Amino acid sequence: MRRIIARVGPCTLKAYPRYFVTLCDSIVSQQLSGRVAEVIFERFAGLYPRRRPTPQAVVRTPILRLRTAGLSGQKARYLKELAMGFTSGKIRPHRFSRQSNDDIIETLTAIHGIGRWTAEMFLMFSLNRLDVLPVDDLGIQKAIRRWYGFRQLPAAATMRKIGRPWHPYETIASWYLWRSLR
Repeated sequence: MRRIIARVGPCTLKAYPRYFVTLCDSIVSQQLSGRVAEVIFERFAGLYPRRRPTPQAVVRTPILRLRTAGLSGQKARYLKELAMGFTSGKIRPHRFSRQSNDDIIETLTAIHGIGRWTAEMFLMFSLNRLDVLPVDDLGIQKAIRRWYGFRQLPAAATMRKIGRPWHPYETIASWYLWRSLR
């Protein structure tokens, strides 16, 4: 890690605390190129006052209206389910500060359209949790393969073993690994 840190420079990791909007963006972005995802998310946000979708507003928005932003029917349904999770109390953001990473992952992955990877990115970039090592992330796998001399992508168990010395700053190490690939 010392070589990576020297090469990349200071960590500029920032938290984005707009929880609902961040999760919406994650759903919209799944399996899309960056530019396409950005355009669709901007259209989606444009459906709402001040370009800020709220759970209550998304619950009230018909699926067909969401589709006019370029969302697939499935992603529109995922966004509605996420919004319902927030409005019903299934997702309680005020509790996040007292919940463990695993509890938050369990809560979020109970929503269709949110998988473990999305929940981990949320922990890292919205909640600013410093102890997250996303072993399913292809970028992290590629960086560990490169910097640790593996011929193939490392298994999750191998990545966890490599990451043990980084605890409790796995998120910072992950950020450096991502940046090292640029």
